[in-house]
Amino acid sequence: MNILEQLFSAQLTVFDQHILWREIIGNGFGFASAIGGLRRRVWAWPAGIIGNLLLFTVFFGVAFANPQHTTLFGQAGRQVFFIVTSVYGWWRWQQARRELAPGAPAITPRWASARERLGYLAVWALGVVAVQQVFFWFGAGWPAPRWYYWCDAWIFVGSVVATYAMARGWHDFWLAWLAVDAVGVPLLIKSHFYPSAVLYLVYGGLVLYGFTVWLRSADRPAPRRTPLERPATA
Repeated sequence: MNILEQLFSAQLTVFDQHILWREIIGNGFGFASAIGGLRRRVWAWPAGIIGNLLLFTVFFGVAFANPQHTTLFGQAGRQVFFIVTSVYGWWRWQQARRELAPGAPAITPRWASARERLGYLAVWALGVVAVQQVFFWFGAGWPAPRWYYWCDAWIFVGSVVATYAMARGWHDFWLAWLAVDAVGVPLLIKSHFYPSAVLYLVYGGLVLYGFTVWLRSADRPAPRRTPLERPATA
């Protein structure tokens, strides 16, 4: 086994539970991304993408061995959609930053409009119905009860909705994360992914704090660049 394989397979044992360092480090990047999102910094998106890549290898146990011997297709699949949505968010915040003063937060947050809110709630509801059936057809690799697929679908679709709402700069994304965590934490504990469950609990406190920070920030629009500070165009 070469050094890269050893690093990939490295584990930590806590109370007879084997935990991959990939899970711990991936969640660390996820937490850093959450802090960056709270501060409305563009670097939050690439940090999150690194965490998503690592966590995909953790949850997709059928291809990447994990000590839980469990594959969470919803958790693995949402890492892929996180990456796709994060690329969009990265681009969108970068575009917004071009008009703002150096050092200013990337966006000025706001509530989603009634039409926007109705749209993402409809996508969430219909998505859960469709995705849970897809997950059921694929199976979990173990005799999972039907409620498991509904929970996994709720987490999967809700996470994509929350990430998109963050990219748009909507306050709603914090509330979406609370709804995801309310189902995600118990499911992760039951599946023995303890670092992820603990981090999601910490996320809960961070989400509540971030929600209040964004609400206050809505009353303080970010300063814009002066004509002299704008990049020259060809």
